[in-house]
Amino acid sequence: MKVVNAMLLVIGLAVMFTIPLWADQGILFIAGLVLVEVVFALSWNLLFGFTGLASFGHAAFFAIGAYLCGYALRAGFEAPFLLLILAAGAAGAVAAVLTGTVLLRRTTGIHLAIFTLALAEVLRILVGYSTALGREDGLASIPRPTLGLGFTSFDLTSGEAYYWFLCIAVAAIAGFLWLIAHGPFGRILVSIRQDAERTAFMGINVPAYRLAAFTISGATSGMAGALYAPWAQIVTPESAHWLHSTQPMLASLLGGAQSFWGPVVGTVLFSIINYSTRNLVGLSELVIGAILLVIVLAAPSGVVGLVRELRRQVSRHGSPVKNGAEGQAESKGKLAQEAA
Repeated sequence: MKVVNAMLLVIGLAVMFTIPLWADQGILFIAGLVLVEVVFALSWNLLFGFTGLASFGHAAFFAIGAYLCGYALRAGFEAPFLLLILAAGAAGAVAAVLTGTVLLRRTTGIHLAIFTLALAEVLRILVGYSTALGREDGLASIPRPTLGLGFTSFDLTSGEAYYWFLCIAVAAIAGFLWLIAHGPFGRILVSIRQDAERTAFMGINVPAYRLAAFTISGATSGMAGALYAPWAQIVTPESAHWLHSTQPMLASLLGGAQSFWGPVVGTVLFSIINYSTRNLVGLSELVIGAILLVIVLAAPSGVVGLVRELRRQVSRHGSPVKNGAEGQAESKGKLAQEAA
C-alpha cells in the first residue's frame, strides 16, 4: 500500500510539474492557485485533523503573509525573496502565538473557532481602511521577484518560471509538515485530539503542544500567502475574508481530515469541480454545493477514507478467511501498517 501511495504521489507531482509544457495560461494560473491552497489546507488540517482544534478565521494568517510579501515587493525592498517568505512565516507565527496564547487558555472547540473568525474579520476591516495597503482595492501590480542563490540568480518574472518555483516551494513546505505530522510531535498531537485528559495524565503539556501546533499552522499559512502575492500579483482584503477561511475546511472534509494527504486531494477535487462549473452562470454555487454534499454524505471520512475502506473490503473478500493465531497476527499486522 505504501508503494502504491508513493507511486501516486510521484505521478501527481510529475503532472503538476509539467503543466506549463502543455496547458494554456488560464489553466496554468489555476494550477498555481491550487498549489498555494494545498499549503493553506495542509496548515489548517494540522490543527483540525491532528490536534482537534478548529479555526474559522485562518485566512487572517494567510493575509498577513500575502500583504507583507506584496508590500515589500511593490516597495522594492532589497531583500532576497526566500527571506521574504521566511519573514511572512515568522509574521504568521507571531500572530498565531499572540492569538493562541490568549484564546487557547480560555476556550477550545466552537468557541475558539468563532473567536478566530471574529479576529480575521477585524483584520479584514482594518486592512480595508489602511491607505498604505490600498484600502478595499488592495495592493495591485505586485512584481514577481528574482530568486538569488549565492553567486547565481533565477528570473521568476515569467509565469512558467514562477510556477516551477511554486512547485518546489510547495513540495518543501508539504514535506516539512509531513515530517512533523508523522514524527513524535505529530503522534502527540493525535493523542491530544483523541483524549486530551489522558494525554495530560501521561505528563504531556497539552496547552504547550496545542500552542506549538497553532504556531506552526499560522507560520505555514503566512508562507502560503507570501507565495500567493507574486503569483496573483494582487492582494485584497478578501484574502482575509471568512469565505477564504472555508476553503481549507472544505478541502479537508472533502479529501479526509484524518489523512495527511486528504486536504491535497480535496483541494484538487474542489478546484476541478469549481472549474468544470464555471460556465453555469447563477447555478455554479448550487451545483458545487450539491456535489460537495453528496460526496460528504457518501464518504463521511473523505475521499481518502473511502478509498482506504474500499481497499480494506477488497483485501478482506479477496483473501481466504484465516482462523486462530495466524489470522490474529495478520490482522494486527494490517492495523499496524495502516496506522503507520
